[in-house]
Amino acid sequence: METIKDLQDFIINGYKHYIPHISIDSAIFGYHDHQLKILLSSYKALDGYCLPGGYIKRSETLDEAARRIVAERTGLRDLYLQQYKTFGDPDRIKWDEFDFKKFMEKIGVKAVKDSWLMDQTISVGYYALTDFSMVTPKADLMSDFCDWFNIDEIPPLLFDHDQMVKDSLHTLRVQLYYYPIAAKLLPEKFTLTEIHTVYETLLDKKLDIRNFSKKLVFLGLIKKLNEKRNIGPHRAPFLYKFDIRMYNKALETGVTLT
Repeated sequence: METIKDLQDFIINGYKHYIPHISIDSAIFGYHDHQLKILLSSYKALDGYCLPGGYIKRSETLDEAARRIVAERTGLRDLYLQQYKTFGDPDRIKWDEFDFKKFMEKIGVKAVKDSWLMDQTISVGYYALTDFSMVTPKADLMSDFCDWFNIDEIPPLLFDHDQMVKDSLHTLRVQLYYYPIAAKLLPEKFTLTEIHTVYETLLDKKLDIRNFSKKLVFLGLIKKLNEKRNIGPHRAPFLYKFDIRMYNKALETGVTLT
C-alpha cells in the first residue's frame, strides 16, 4: 500500500484480497559486530511497539506472505526465514480497548463504522535473520516508526508480542545447534574467531573456540583455505569458507553441533 487511498480500500475491502482472521508477525533479528538486535514498529494511535506484521494475500502461500512482509520492512528478500509457532489465544488482541476511530484519524483515512480487521485474529509467527548493517528499516502508512532495538533493551510490547519474541529467540537458539543458519552473517571467507563470535552473540553464551571450530571442520561444514588475513603484527589467521554442498545438505537434514 503506497497511498492513503490504497489504505482506505484495504480497511474497507481488504478481505476480498487478503485472508481474514489470520495474520503473520515476524521477529526479524539482526546481527553485526558482536551485537544482536530486533526490528520493532510503532503503529499510529497505539501507545507502544510490536513486531512487524501483515495479512496473507489469497494468492500467497504462508512463506510467500512472510517473505513479502519481511521485505517490505527490510528491503531484502533472501533472508533466512523460519515459521516457529502459531498464536491464537482469544484475548491476544483486546479490541474493546482499541479506539479504531482515533486510529483512522491518525493515519488519515475516512472513518468507517465497521472493518473486517476488528475481529479475533490468529497470528503465524516467523523469525528471520540478517545483518542489520545492510538494512534501512522502512515504516508503512500505518506506522510512525520502524527501527532496530538491542535484544537486551526491548521495551514492553503490545498484544502478545513479548511472548512472540521470547519464543522466536528460543527457537532461533535451539536451531543454531542443528542448522547452519548463521552463514549469511559472515563474509564468503572468514576466520574462526569471526564465526565463533557470531555464534556466541546469537546464543548469548560462551563457547570453547577450539572445540567449536573442530566440530564445524569435522562435520565438513567449513573448510580451511590456503589463505590468511593479516590483522596486525604477527597475527595472520587462516581463512575458512562454508562447503556449499555440505551446507545445503545440513539445511535440509540438520546436523548436531553440541
